[in-house]
Amino acid sequence: MPDIDNVRSYLTGLQDRICMAITAADGSAVFAEDVWQRSEGGGGRTRVLRDGAVFEQAGIGFSDVSGSTLPPSASVARPELAGASWRAVGVSLVFHPRNPYLPTTHANVRHFRAQRDGETVAWWFGGGFDLTPFYPFDEDVLHWHRSARDLCAAFGGQARYDAHKRWCDEYFFLKHRHETRGVGGLFFDDLHTDFDTDFAYLQAVGDGFLDAYLPIVARRKHLPYGERERQFQLYRRGRYVEFNLVFDRGTLFGLQSGGRSESILMSLPPLVRWEYGYSPEPASAEARLLDYLRPRDWLQELR
Repeated sequence: MPDIDNVRSYLTGLQDRICMAITAADGSAVFAEDVWQRSEGGGGRTRVLRDGAVFEQAGIGFSDVSGSTLPPSASVARPELAGASWRAVGVSLVFHPRNPYLPTTHANVRHFRAQRDGETVAWWFGGGFDLTPFYPFDEDVLHWHRSARDLCAAFGGQARYDAHKRWCDEYFFLKHRHETRGVGGLFFDDLHTDFDTDFAYLQAVGDGFLDAYLPIVARRKHLPYGERERQFQLYRRGRYVEFNLVFDRGTLFGLQSGGRSESILMSLPPLVRWEYGYSPEPASAEARLLDYLRPRDWLQELR
């Protein structure tokens, strides 16, 4: 089994590169770093940019955490993990832009390994990225999904893109709202066919994130907006909170395994609002969003 420290080295470098790129794109604020240790094992470094010219909050965390036992929910789903020690390394980010025309985005790449009596009993890779616009632009959605498809080329091509795009649509779905969290992207978990190939795919996803997101930032960050757009953005951020606290498996695992709450909940937006019984005006720009919150073949529909 290849050394997990190779994965760790890639992930810390990825965090550095994304921080540099987002700092440059913002042009005003910088990331503050919080290095922390976990009493149960391991630690990490959480970086947060606040009150920037472009990003109201941008958080990206690296973690390398371990433990002697897993939460009961994990061994119920995977009996082979019962009584095993574990180690998980990953990078996770959520960026909340200030401009309502610039989408919120999330990305995550991670590796998990479990051992018993010095022998590896399970390992896998997981990750992906997704986009959550408030005022969608077809050009942006098409670019996002073309970027996702292109990075899949060396790993099964269209079949890999189709499978992980569908997985993303299914995972980031708010069942109680009957809508997707955004326009999707890629999502995968439990990837453990061949270590070198699967690790290469993880790197393609991690490296591909900036290629997918930065052109959208450049196109939208200076668009003028008013209080109406700002209030709609804050309202729709509520859906982000609902998903992360109700459905997100990473949040659940982190909290159940004794993770660091500040880092786990870094994904939540700095400002948000809820409104009872809200319904957008018919045929308005706000109403238009609803047509984007369902699984669609973006590459076919928007080409």
